[in-house]
Amino acid sequence: MPPHPKKKHSHKTQGGRNAHNAISAASSGECPQCHRAKLSHRVCRHCGYYNGREVIPVEAPTAE
Repeated sequence: MPPHPKKKHSHKTQGGRNAHNAISAASSGECPQCHRAKLSHRVCRHCGYYNGREVIPVEAPTAE
């Protein structure tokens, strides 16, 4: 069996150890095709382009 701690770790000790575990917001860039915001290294959701070529065909919205 592994050894168990003799005393409880304080909240300060736990907080200091976990201080670098904060979640950061996802970085976004501009799509060179449609100039809208998109996630880095992902296909643009609006135009379907990635790295200068169309990867996913996106249908134009139909006016009803």
